[in-house]
Amino acid sequence: MQKPTISKYRTYPVIDLPQRQWPNRVIDSAPIWCSVDLRDGNQALAIPMSVEEKVEMFQSLVKIGFKEIEVGFPSASETEFAFLRRLVSDNLIPEDVHIQVLVQCRDHLIKRTFESLEGIKNVIVHIYNSTNPLQRRVVFDKDKAAIRQIAVAGAQLVKEMVATVPGTNIRLEYSPESFSDTELEFSLECCEAVANVWEPTPAKKIILNLPATVELFTPNVHADQIEWFCNHFSRRESATISLHTHNDRGTGIAATELGLMAGADRVEGTLFGNGERTGNLDIVTVALNMYTQGVHPKLDFSNLNQVREMYERVTRMDVHERTPYSGDLVFTAFSGSHQDAIKKGFAHQNEDPSALWQVPYLPIDPADMGRSYRAIIRINSQSGKGGVAYVMEKEYGYRLPKEMHKELGKAVNRIADKTGDEITPEGVYACFKSEYVDIVQPLEILEFRSERIDDNCVEVWAVVNHVGTKKNLRGTGNGPIAAFFNALEYVDVSNFELLSYIEHSLGRGADSMAVSYIQLKDKGTSVRCFGAGIDTNIELASIRGVISAINRLVGKRS
Repeated sequence: MQKPTISKYRTYPVIDLPQRQWPNRVIDSAPIWCSVDLRDGNQALAIPMSVEEKVEMFQSLVKIGFKEIEVGFPSASETEFAFLRRLVSDNLIPEDVHIQVLVQCRDHLIKRTFESLEGIKNVIVHIYNSTNPLQRRVVFDKDKAAIRQIAVAGAQLVKEMVATVPGTNIRLEYSPESFSDTELEFSLECCEAVANVWEPTPAKKIILNLPATVELFTPNVHADQIEWFCNHFSRRESATISLHTHNDRGTGIAATELGLMAGADRVEGTLFGNGERTGNLDIVTVALNMYTQGVHPKLDFSNLNQVREMYERVTRMDVHERTPYSGDLVFTAFSGSHQDAIKKGFAHQNEDPSALWQVPYLPIDPADMGRSYRAIIRINSQSGKGGVAYVMEKEYGYRLPKEMHKELGKAVNRIADKTGDEITPEGVYACFKSEYVDIVQPLEILEFRSERIDDNCVEVWAVVNHVGTKKNLRGTGNGPIAAFFNALEYVDVSNFELLSYIEHSLGRGADSMAVSYIQLKDKGTSVRCFGAGIDTNIELASIRGVISAINRLVGKRS
């Protein structure tokens, strides 16, 4: 790298737009969306999609709600040509969907493209040529007039070729490629020249696509470019202004959103930002960003997991785990304080499901995209009591007493610290069982029954295994738990005080399990802890909870 001052690179331009309006605007409606997955996305794959894979993706794009889909370069290869003809022969193109085909402004390629269009109801013919100074000088060695003439000649030929496909509704799209790095005045000049050939009207608009083919500048400069163009194009009412951003600076989404605020009507992009180099615009993110602001994007991502599965399978590309909305980790919280806040947020949200969505750390309800709540809370050594309690309740139905959260949280964290790994919900439950349910030393219940003697007295009989010896117990009290406490004196298990008792069902119906949470205090050490008992019989669940707490307290004495 150069040391300061850096002279190797130029700074971004300043657009003369003193009265810019875009900073004061908001996005209040969905743009026209055009998927370029099958062209721009596909050409960036190490292994391009097969025809069958492209068909599957096309059908998925239709299902999502795209009304404009760029299917490729029919003139580029027989594979591309055959794919488009397959869509026609199998009648896969809905009547309200416009197929978009891309072609350079070269005569033989345009003619071949039109050969592929027979039988299609609605087509967008997208022509382009490079306009920026670098390519004019290095690639084409042509001046502005020659570059403009390439665009004009392409538009003229397209206009002539329309008659060769009668019955097909054809719209023209023109891109001054690398608009972002072309002099604004020259981009405007080329677009005006193409429009003069095509003669668009408000009823039959020309699409002027303004590509940030390579993202070179900050998003605000891109917005200035778009607003400047919208202000200066002479047939604005007869034009659809389209964005085509890339992500070379990592700000493709911001550039698109500001470009829409600057006056653009249409957006080209791909699912999950697939595309060359750092990728095209991620349409999923922009669409769902709108959704979180109360603007319906008119695209259906209610089953985002299914869309992602299709995308990963046919493109052989992985969606990064941190990708907004769709990544594996975007609805997760490892931090204990975050987990607790999320848990409390869900509790408040459930009190009034019709209220505005307001759950800490979650800008969108994962359920709106068909995503599971399972992955919202994930546990590692940084997790706290709130996350562990949330997993136990949402995954397994255990509504742990608040004071018990910290106990179980510490037990889970000990495992995470030891292993260094994330603890799955199954691992949390296994820890709970090991810590509270499966401990049978020094005391294990073998048999139990009770009988109410009168309103104030219950008698219990029990068989226990105490330090390896089977013993019969009998006791009375004002309830089953009190009676069992009294019976324990026969095996010299006493000196414990009952602090709290909570129970609930783990399901519905006669066969549902009951769980009890018993908090005891060791009178000798003043140590407090919980026990948990599970059984189909609520009384026996309570007794198991008592034994669990006793065993845990005895274990803490050693």
